[in-house]
Amino acid sequence: MRRTLIAALAVVLALVSTASAGAWLTERYRQVLRRAADAEKLAASLRAQLDSGDTAVVEVIRYVDVVKTIHVKGKTIVKEIPRYVTVEADAACTVPVGFVRLHDAAATGTHLPDPDPGGADAAPAGIPLSAVTEIVADNYTTGHLNAAQLTALQDILRAQGATIIGEDTP
Repeated sequence: MRRTLIAALAVVLALVSTASAGAWLTERYRQVLRRAADAEKLAASLRAQLDSGDTAVVEVIRYVDVVKTIHVKGKTIVKEIPRYVTVEADAACTVPVGFVRLHDAAATGTHLPDPDPGGADAAPAGIPLSAVTEIVADNYTTGHLNAAQLTALQDILRAQGATIIGEDTP
C-alpha cells in the first residue's frame, strides 16, 4: 500500500510539475507574442517617421529652391526700377506725406497716426517715386516668400496625413 501511495504521489507530483511547467511556458509564449506585436508596432511607427522625414526633407529642399527663385526675381525687379521709373518720373511725381503714412500703416498693420493723413495737395514727403517703387517691390517679394513658406509647410503636413483647415477633404 505504501508503494501505491508513493507511486500515486509521484504521479500527482509529476502531473502538477508538468502542469506548472506548461502554465509557465504558456505565459512565456504569450509574453513573447506581446513583445513581438509591440516590436511590429514600433517598427511601423519608425517606418512612418522615416517616410515622413524623407518627405519633409524633399519639401524643405523644394522650398529652398523656391525661395532662391523668389529672391532672384525680386532683386531683378528692383534692379529694373531705374529703367521703368526714370529720373524725370521721380522729378515729375511728388509722393505726398499722406501716401507715405497710409503705406506705412498698411505695411505694419497699424492705424494711421492722426485723423488727417494729408490731402492730395499736401506737401511732398521728400521720398522719390523710385524709392516707393522699391519698397513696394520688396514688400511683394516678402509676401511671395511668406506664401511659399506657408505652401511648403502645408505640403509637409499633408504628407504626414494632417488635415489643412479650409481645404476640402477627398
